Amino acid sequence: MKVLITGGAGFIGSHTAERLLAQNVEVGIFDNFNDYYAPDIKRENLRVIRDRITLHEGDLRDPAFVEQTFAQGYYDAIIHLAARAGVRPSIEQPELYIDTNIKGTFYLLEACKHHGVKKFVFASSSSVYGVNKKVPFSEEDPILQTISPYAMTKMAGEQMCSNYSALSDIRTVCLRFFTVYGPRQRPDLAISKFTKLILDNKPIDRYGKGDTARDYTFISDIVDGIISALHYNQGPMCSIFNLGGSQTVTLNELIGSIESALGKKAVINEMPEQPGDVPLTSANVSKASQLLNFKPTTHIDTGIPRFVEWFLEMRKLGLR
Repeated sequence: MKVLITGGAGFIGSHTAERLLAQNVEVGIFDNFNDYYAPDIKRENLRVIRDRITLHEGDLRDPAFVEQTFAQGYYDAIIHLAARAGVRPSIEQPELYIDTNIKGTFYLLEACKHHGVKKFVFASSSSVYGVNKKVPFSEEDPILQTISPYAMTKMAGEQMCSNYSALSDIRTVCLRFFTVYGPRQRPDLAISKFTKLILDNKPIDRYGKGDTARDYTFISDIVDGIISALHYNQGPMCSIFNLGGSQTVTLNELIGSIESALGKKAVINEMPEQPGDVPLTSANVSKASQLLNFKPTTHIDTGIPRFVEWFLEMRKLGLR
């Protein structure tokens, strides 16, 4: 089996690549190493496996490069993780998110159609649920309103997957990730930012009262779900699954967990609530449990210390 991972030098992508290589799967990685965060971090993510992968370094927004990538060698499946991420930046740069997340996904699906690739795993997001008062969130819940350009682009990606599965016979699996964390997490995400600020004796910006809550999911559990989705061949040609940790944690609780792992208290800078942020995410993973055998095992009390241990090692190398 030969699999192309877009965004494969990133947090989730590099972990997924390592897991597939351990299973003797041929891996290609498509990444543009952009400056959303330091490209050196992404290159470090691939250092151990660089000699065992085919690297396609280019931009998802360039249809000619996408076509060239597919023409260079046949892939059995695509795991599409590449995206412009983040709710708040998407409000400031919506066109960039549309170009990357919508057009880029379109170019990939078109290439799959023309080159006969019949499996496409798409990284969606829990943000598509918007302000959903029914918890936990289920794949069967109607989605009537997203509240950020980022969430809108992920919803559009799911709809494109549905189109191509129906019209081009491509089996697509859309995975709604719920706040993934762990070693290699992007530096702009809360756990990473908070850890750095506490270590540097700088204040944490806490938006609202700290009672917003997220369903945090450890990276190894997410990779379990991705690999299962890659091999999933049942049911409708387009399927949607929640992948969450089934453990909703408030912002205040999260900060407390990081403080405990570091043995150091945070300085809190209280801020007003941010537009575009949803107050709560909570995953119903019964569908993924039944059909993908998805069973998250890493609780936040275990996952945060593992992340902090890795973070301190990276700091010694000057990468955090």
